[in-house]
Amino acid sequence: MTLVGDASPERDAERRLLARARKGDPAAFRSLFEQHSPAVWRFLRDLFRDEAAADEATQETFVRAHGRLGALRDEARLASWLLGIARHVWLESRRTRGTHLDLASEENEALLESALPSPTPEDLLLDRELEGLLAEALGELREERRAALLLRIDHGLAYEDIAQVMGWSLPKVKNEIHRARLQLRERLAGHVGNGGTR
Repeated sequence: MTLVGDASPERDAERRLLARARKGDPAAFRSLFEQHSPAVWRFLRDLFRDEAAADEATQETFVRAHGRLGALRDEARLASWLLGIARHVWLESRRTRGTHLDLASEENEALLESALPSPTPEDLLLDRELEGLLAEALGELREERRAALLLRIDHGLAYEDIAQVMGWSLPKVKNEIHRARLQLRERLAGHVGNGGTR
């Protein structure tokens, strides 16, 4: 994923693709889709916990993005803009289908490393149990807080980009992610290491 502030040749190429896509070049938009759809799909899969729903929502995200390319003000934030559209697609789907946010098991290891004190090798022997406990702990987080945490940990977005995606102020983003991490630590502290350090 290309990050904000990157003045690399990749960023320049993406800007050229975006300019061509805005002029109606389908090949340019297809290239943008191929570049960004894996991250969008993974974010939606994490929210829906359903690959078919993620497929459908990813398509809808890019249909909407195609129609709104002119509304993108900061070309350097294309990735976070797309994730923001994906979040709206998920919210609409959740309202109509009543889906529940959860985390796919393959993301658990990254979350454990980021959210908890460093476990010892002996602690990792209980990995399967920890995966289940982590999924349960994430299930206890408020949906919006969980989405913000996923954007930070799984997608590596800066706090400013998360604020854009979530429609929150920067202090709220920092507060929600901090609280999410504290909740995870508290819930899992007895299962990983000593749990007493931060």
